[in-house]
Amino acid sequence: MYVRRLLIILFLVFESLSSQKTSIITVLGTVQDGGLPHIGCEKHCCNKLSSDFKVTSLGLTLPDNQGFYLFEASPNFPDQLKYMTSLYESSFNGVFLTHAHIGHYTGLMYLGKEALGAKNIPVFAMTRMSEYLVNNGPWSQLISDSNIELINLKRDEAHRISKNISIKPIIVPHRDEFSETVGYFIYGSKKTAFFLPDIDKWDRWSMSLNDIVKSVDVLFLDGTFYDNSEINYRPIESIPHPFVAQTMETLKTLSINDKQKIYFIHMNHTNPMLDQYSNIALRVLSEGFNIAKIGQTFEL
Repeated sequence: MYVRRLLIILFLVFESLSSQKTSIITVLGTVQDGGLPHIGCEKHCCNKLSSDFKVTSLGLTLPDNQGFYLFEASPNFPDQLKYMTSLYESSFNGVFLTHAHIGHYTGLMYLGKEALGAKNIPVFAMTRMSEYLVNNGPWSQLISDSNIELINLKRDEAHRISKNISIKPIIVPHRDEFSETVGYFIYGSKKTAFFLPDIDKWDRWSMSLNDIVKSVDVLFLDGTFYDNSEINYRPIESIPHPFVAQTMETLKTLSINDKQKIYFIHMNHTNPMLDQYSNIALRVLSEGFNIAKIGQTFEL
C-alpha cells in the first residue's frame, strides 16, 4: 500500500512539473509578406533559400492547455495553425492583426466557407483595420457569415486574454493606405515581449527604441532589409523600413545583454541574413543581436 501511494504521489508531482505553467511565444514565420521564394525572383536568394521559410507570424500559447493565439494571419496561415495545434495539442483562440498589408491579414480567407468554415473566431484589430474588414469584400463576408468576430482594440490600452496575459497595441508610423499600423507588447506572468514586424525609419517614431529595449525581455523587430544594397528594383523612398545596419547603429550603446534580447524578423527575400552562413548574418550575430528562426520558443 505504501509503495502504491508513493508511486501515485510521484506521478502527480511529475505531471505538475511537466505541465506548461507559463505562456510560450513560438516563431512561426520570419520573412516579408511576399514570402520566399518570392514571385518573379530569379536571383540566387530564391533559387537556393527556397525551403522552410514562411511569412512572419508568432504563436502565443497559454498555460494549462487554455489555447493559443496567432499574431498575424499570414498567407501561410493553414500551415502555421496546424503547427501550433499539433505541437501544443491545444485550441485556437484567435488572432491579433498589426495592419492591412497582404502578409499580415490575408490568411483570414482560410477561415471562410471555402476552407475551414470557422465559427466566431476572435480577430483583434484596431479601429481602421476593423473598418477595412467590415467595409470590403471578401473580408466582410467572414463577418456576415460569423466566421470571425471582430474585437476592437484601443491604442496604448492593454487587453487581457487570460489571468496573467495581456496585449497592448501601440501605433507606429508605416504606409497606412488601408489601416493604422501597430506593434504589440505581450505581457506575461514573468516576462514581456515586443512584436514590431513593420515600421518606417526610427526617427519618424515618437518613442525611443533604446528605452523599449531596456524595458522588455525579448523583441521581434523589423529586419526587412539589411541595407540599401539590396534595393535595386523599387525607389528606396517607397519602402522606408529601418535597415538592420541602421538599427544596430541606433542601439550600439546598449549592453550585450540588451542587444541579445533582439530578434530580427520580417526579412525580405533579398536579405542576406536569411542565409545563416553569410558574412552579413555572422556580422549581426557577432554584434550581439539575433536573427529569428522558425520554431524558436520564448517563455513569458
